[in-house]
Amino acid sequence: MSSNKKYWKSVEELNENSSIVEALRNNEFVEEIPTDEFLSDKEALSSSSTTRRDFLKYVGFTTAAATLAACEGPVHKSIPYVLQPEQVIPGVADYYATSMFDGFDFANLLVKTREGRPIKIENNTIAGAKFAANARVHASVLSLYDSMRLKITKVAQKNATWQEADLKIKASLADAKTKGGQVVLLTNTLASPSTEKLIAEFIAKNPTAKHVTYDAVSESAALDAFEAAYGERALVDYDFSKANTIVSIGADFLGDWQGGSFDSGYAKGRVPQAGKMSKHYQFEANMTLSGAAADKRVPMTIANQKQALVKIYNVITGSAISTGKVANEEVVTKAAQQLKAEGTKGLLVSGIQDKNAQLLVLAINSALASEAFSTIGTRQIRKGSNEKVAQLIADMNAGSVHTLIMSGVNPVYTLADSAKFVSGLKKVKLSAAFSIREDETASITNIAVPAPHYLETWNDLMLTKGTYSLTQPTIRPLFSSKQFQEGLLSWNENSADYYDYIKANAASYTNGASWNQTVHDGVAVGTPAGASASSGDYAAAANTLAQSKTANGFELVLYTKTGLGDGQQANNPWLQEFPDPITRVAWDNYVTISKADADSKELGFENRIVANGGLNGSYATLTVNGIKLENVPVIIQPGQAKGTLGLALGYGKKVGLKEEMQVGLNAYAFYANFNNVQSVTIAKASGEHEFSCVQSQKTLMGRGDIIKETNLTIFNTKDAKEWNTVPMVSLDHKEVEATKVDLWDSFDRSVGHHFNLSIDLNACTGCGACVIACHAENNVPVVGKAEIRRSRDMHWLRIDRYYSSEDTFAEDNEKKENFEGLFGKKGSLGGFGEMENPADNPQISFQPVMCQHCNHAPCETVCPVAATSHGRQGQNQMAYNRCVGTRYCANNCPYKVRRFNWFLYNNNDEFDFHMNNDLGRMVLNPDVNVRSRGVMEKCSMCIQKTQLTILTAKREGREVNVDEFQTACSAACSTGAIVFGDVNNKEDQVTKLSEDKRMYHLLESVGTKPNVFYHVKVRNT
Repeated sequence: MSSNKKYWKSVEELNENSSIVEALRNNEFVEEIPTDEFLSDKEALSSSSTTRRDFLKYVGFTTAAATLAACEGPVHKSIPYVLQPEQVIPGVADYYATSMFDGFDFANLLVKTREGRPIKIENNTIAGAKFAANARVHASVLSLYDSMRLKITKVAQKNATWQEADLKIKASLADAKTKGGQVVLLTNTLASPSTEKLIAEFIAKNPTAKHVTYDAVSESAALDAFEAAYGERALVDYDFSKANTIVSIGADFLGDWQGGSFDSGYAKGRVPQAGKMSKHYQFEANMTLSGAAADKRVPMTIANQKQALVKIYNVITGSAISTGKVANEEVVTKAAQQLKAEGTKGLLVSGIQDKNAQLLVLAINSALASEAFSTIGTRQIRKGSNEKVAQLIADMNAGSVHTLIMSGVNPVYTLADSAKFVSGLKKVKLSAAFSIREDETASITNIAVPAPHYLETWNDLMLTKGTYSLTQPTIRPLFSSKQFQEGLLSWNENSADYYDYIKANAASYTNGASWNQTVHDGVAVGTPAGASASSGDYAAAANTLAQSKTANGFELVLYTKTGLGDGQQANNPWLQEFPDPITRVAWDNYVTISKADADSKELGFENRIVANGGLNGSYATLTVNGIKLENVPVIIQPGQAKGTLGLALGYGKKVGLKEEMQVGLNAYAFYANFNNVQSVTIAKASGEHEFSCVQSQKTLMGRGDIIKETNLTIFNTKDAKEWNTVPMVSLDHKEVEATKVDLWDSFDRSVGHHFNLSIDLNACTGCGACVIACHAENNVPVVGKAEIRRSRDMHWLRIDRYYSSEDTFAEDNEKKENFEGLFGKKGSLGGFGEMENPADNPQISFQPVMCQHCNHAPCETVCPVAATSHGRQGQNQMAYNRCVGTRYCANNCPYKVRRFNWFLYNNNDEFDFHMNNDLGRMVLNPDVNVRSRGVMEKCSMCIQKTQLTILTAKREGREVNVDEFQTACSAACSTGAIVFGDVNNKEDQVTKLSEDKRMYHLLESVGTKPNVFYHVKVRNT
């Protein structure tokens, strides 16, 4: 029988109105323990004298309270639609075809939106959409949600309205017309037929007006040469897929040379087909992506490059122009002879910023009648003129410029002698800048107008002659922005909307396609006319170039990094945290120097790995034309030509950026006369710089089972077992192939879908577009420089870069095979130590590595809470709610692809990147949860995308189409290096690739049976 007795602990409980009893009943602790205050206060924590033992007792005592508090989730209130937009279905993504051009980067795109928010950039693969997104274009969606954007028009640095600014500009234009004062429109390259028409109408209305085009990173030399030879200011759109022999002299065509986007065509010729592949020679000073991909790379100063170009010109055209001696002359001669023998299948390109050098490029390709070189469909993405910009600055300082209106440029930051521009700006009666943020220029102009992001605007583009692209908005403008074209319409007294203006002009360019069709496709292809050749004086150009002299001291070669480009997106944390493909350093620019020069007695620079695995390096002082840059970090770069230095543009911005993004040094200060090669003096400075480098190990050290490679001759003549060896293991005291041994019983994987990912090392250029696409798709957090330095980077996909220890990887393997014992000249102990150091001019291999989704995964067997398990479709899955952060799985993973959340990265002031504000969080993908601290995360093979594909097919009552499955990385890869699919579908491309004789798995001897496989790299040597 149950008891109804009531027990009490004290007489105080008999008092029903006692506040003390109520407080004790509701609170576990009599006094509130200030755990949160103490642990979140850096100063209190660092100044505390609490011992480690006492600290642990203190934390242990409050664990229960902290755990209970953590269980209470935050409440988010939302406002439902009163009238739901018909085209918006919650949970279903919409895609809009658009095109992007910011004066530096360009691409044909599909933009994924969710509930009206653009969240992801995809490549437009429709016929005619030829330009794929690079890493910066993929990251540009995050720049839309930049909290540092200019949000309201400013007049005299005070908040104003667009109407006020518009009236002031109109009054200034009227005053200029009355007084005959000069009006200048200073813009980046526009490549927009409608905008150029508006500017022509503006100049007709304002007779004293002129348009000056300014590219921060100039291609004026190539433009001047093409204009002299063909009468048109444009660039050649080279088709590298049509070249069997490629010779590049200082042109990083896999990087940003002449706009880039050549990698897709190049990769088509680099994958062995029917026993053939293209041959690539690279002569360059800095180690570049193109140099890394080359079959034969020769480090060479710019002075030697000019002489080498004249030598090749002599061989191709039969000229006999006297040249100086160059290093590795036999390689130059061999390349020239092979180029001539190849004829129409040969191609020469050059990045030398010299009109005479670019004229020789045109002459050589014309003499070859190269199929890869065509004057039809020229590129319209660079139109800047160095001479006109210099003249503008002179006019401004002379006081002859009345009104200056700028759009898409930041000359105060990007001009070498920006002080002259600033002094000239003070003499201009009225200056106005249309700018996406209040940058160095917009902050000192009379009027600053917030420009919209390209995802908020209508525009048209002609990236190549004959190809018409449309930019359409995917979201309403987030701020009170005004498009430059809208300003032109107002000043032209045209009441039309810019959308209507474009639509009225479009019929001239769409080649018969309707407006709606063009908007849907994003692009319309016409039939471009070719440029007619005029007689260029190539012999005179060759004679002038042959007389080039070697610069005194070092040659400084300025370049743009794969991550930050010209610096427009310096406030983009995805790009700041993107590791450079060559150096693997993030959050920095630095001067690169060869080991031979760094080790000299005069300099004595060094790089060293410190106790926590971080990379430290010396500081240098650089001086160019009397201008000094102090405390420049130094990276000793294998492959850097002796006597040369490299330094990246695009860093060192201070205005309009978050404090965390204000990194690096402004190398534009050295970009005198738009020449990317300058004579420089370098001296060692005191102190040591801390780099955030994600790969401290440099070489493979002979581990040929990670990067397997061979040459084309062996590939064509030997059995695959000789160049794609399968490791052997012992089974029942007999040697058997590791691929035929299972650690555990396997289940039937032939039912349903089974996903595999293929990575071709021949096609991968290390561009990193896949890395940024993975960030965007999977809500990967940005952790900052300090955390990366502690090896806590969160990239789900990394691209390992390996140098050869000897001159080639083949020599590495040979050296390893000839080790005898531990000690002595051939001892493995000392031998492997030597193999940690890269060669002076090493071969380079890139290898994308993500979770290998092993069918026999070692991570799954050690998880004590079964947080990681294997799915029927081949994916290694993570149940984040189950994970308790033991990190056993990371310890047991041979590929080191798991990432541990040391902190809560979102909504945390310590990580003030895009996830710490409501605007930045608009980019988050709602299909992927944002992980909390204390859990393990990694590549999921974009399981949300594969499941959506399955459900879409099911809803439409059909089977999944061939090659319909995609991951973020495979969709972003423009070279076709990454291919994803279902190996149970025999028609899928990945199934055919899995049966290729070049296929292998990483660390096959471990027996993990991965669902990611690679293809042996073949070099045409």
